[in-house]
Amino acid sequence: MISFSHEPAPKPLRLARRVGRMPPSAVREILKVAEQADVLSFAGGLPAPELFPTEAIAAAYSEVLANEGRAALQYSTTEGFAPLREWIAARMVGKGIRATTDDVLITNGSQQGIDLVARVLLDPGDVVAVEDPSYLAALQNFGGCEAEVVPVHSDAGGMDVDALAELVKARKPKLIYIVPDFQNPTGTTLALERRARIVEIAETHRIPLLEDGPYSELRFRGDHLPPLASYDRGGVVIHLGTFSKTLAPGLRIGWMTGPKEILRAATIAKQAADLHTGTLAQRAAAALLRHFDFDANLAMLRGHYGERCGAMMAALDKHMPEGMSWTRPDGGMFTWMALPKGLVADDLFAEALREKVAFVPGTSFFAGEPRLEYLRLNYSNRSAEFIDEGMRRLGGVIRAHLA
Repeated sequence: MISFSHEPAPKPLRLARRVGRMPPSAVREILKVAEQADVLSFAGGLPAPELFPTEAIAAAYSEVLANEGRAALQYSTTEGFAPLREWIAARMVGKGIRATTDDVLITNGSQQGIDLVARVLLDPGDVVAVEDPSYLAALQNFGGCEAEVVPVHSDAGGMDVDALAELVKARKPKLIYIVPDFQNPTGTTLALERRARIVEIAETHRIPLLEDGPYSELRFRGDHLPPLASYDRGGVVIHLGTFSKTLAPGLRIGWMTGPKEILRAATIAKQAADLHTGTLAQRAAAALLRHFDFDANLAMLRGHYGERCGAMMAALDKHMPEGMSWTRPDGGMFTWMALPKGLVADDLFAEALREKVAFVPGTSFFAGEPRLEYLRLNYSNRSAEFIDEGMRRLGGVIRAHLA
């Protein structure tokens, strides 16, 4: 028998230098411990699984396998299944976005859209302008491309237009990235009066503007605001959408529309990455949308999420000590909390977990100097009674630290 007990440890393999700029997602690492059965977790950005249209999706898969099984299990075009792209294009036109079937690229969730745009636009050292704070996975992606990610001052009305104009003048960014509706992590919405002005800045300086819209359909209070792409006349706005929040994230179906040269480049990059998004899932989604009342499903989701957001606001008002503040979203899945002065969200996390409640510390969402006093709470994945109990536990942890 050969013994390997005294073999020296092998030298580590050399990785690309960009890997060092791609730290693991703090959210995903937290979920490994926070999603235990006995923990009331408000950490994940999760839609409510009990609201997934499971039966309708199952019927759509059965229909596709019965009637077009061979084609559904075969390779397909990179651009995506034409009937699905046609449905999405019509949906975009209804929002004021100029799009045809040929202007839609199907992606593996909108997350892949971010990756493809970064691949085809960013060289090492390029500047990317983002909100402050911004979506964590986008920051990972831009960092992995060795770009310099620069935060733009943001407030309750989203990205500050004057601050963006100053950054454009001083640094000439290669890309502007915005989540305009019910932003992750803050839950804030880009103000109506800022939207056209931001697109105008991008058009004037010919800077691609990446509009990430995974939550835009989930408004449960107030009027829907026009997407940034609806203002685009100069061909600079790239719009991302997804079914992850409106149907089910497991479908992994998103899409991209935008300038033709970027779509062409992104299609080639996708060919190199995965050839195409899953054929069966695309055809099942198209079959589902032929029979399924998508807008009625949205109305149902908005009702439930609005109720849960209201429960979260009431629970925070009830259980949190003085000196705290949080955003009051009009849609989406998150609220963003500021702790009393002197408290650090990362320090609270372990103790909160001992009390069987979890959140996401806000430090990882900042591209520049991290702010230590913020945390993100998700309300879409918990019923009202669990939200109240979870905030009671979290409030107790915060009060103990203040004492």
